Amino acid sequence: MNNDNKPSFPLFTEAGSAETVNARIGPDVDPRTRQIAEAVVRHLHAAVKEIEPTHQEWLAAIKFLTDTGHKCTDWRQEFIMLSDVLGVSMLVDAINHRRPGQATENTILGPFFVEGVEALPSGADICLDHKGEPLVVRVRVTDIDGQPVAGATIDVWQTNDDGFYDVQQKGAQPEGNLRGKFVSDAQGRLWFRTVKPRFYPIPDDGTVGKLLARLGRNPYRAAHMHFIIKAPGFETVITHIFSPDCQYLDQDTVFGVKASLIGKFDRVDDADQARAQQTTNPFWLVEQTFVLSKAR
Repeated sequence: MNNDNKPSFPLFTEAGSAETVNARIGPDVDPRTRQIAEAVVRHLHAAVKEIEPTHQEWLAAIKFLTDTGHKCTDWRQEFIMLSDVLGVSMLVDAINHRRPGQATENTILGPFFVEGVEALPSGADICLDHKGEPLVVRVRVTDIDGQPVAGATIDVWQTNDDGFYDVQQKGAQPEGNLRGKFVSDAQGRLWFRTVKPRFYPIPDDGTVGKLLARLGRNPYRAAHMHFIIKAPGFETVITHIFSPDCQYLDQDTVFGVKASLIGKFDRVDDADQARAQQTTNPFWLVEQTFVLSKAR
């Protein structure tokens, strides 16, 4: 109140609730913090007015968030999964990785990337547990003009045929199973051997799993392989290749599938080709070009 007993700030009304809250933000707050806070308050109040929750419903929402926090550990971030299944992680990623139309699109990193994997020679087999259908992956890395990018490093990782990453099954899977790092040659090319990826569920024994069940949604990620492509002078690309025949391709629970990231998987039944590729017959073949844009 001021000396005239008049309010210094607007008092609360249902109609003006967001404006009342935002008016309390201090004058010296930095502009970006102000922009974020005001937008969050506006949209949160608008949602509450649209939903008109009961007290019990609002307390249930608070308990849901509390339980989500309690589920978080050093190896599990339930809030990130919540962001993922609501499509927010993909939206943030899309906003931060707008690229020219020819450039390979980004998708989410996921929680199972491991730093420091040693580089392997082109043609190496990254499947150490010998489970699954053999797959040969041939990669070419170019710039947006189609010129080869030599010396690009490509990290790749995926689940095994049981649907688990090696770090989820320490002691059960060989260490480093289905992980590799490769370097493109003078023509921007490399290749490696692996197994056909398969779908798998995200952990659904927590609040996110309960939410998905309540919404009538599945917890499955469409079958995919992860890639990170880095080269000096170019933007780093974090992306996937999705298997086109996966039953969850249009239902990926974290919305990671983009049309441009659906690969072409050819089934090859040719003993001579299999021998040349150092694999068993028949096998799957993927030929993928990753297009890099210049660093901004």
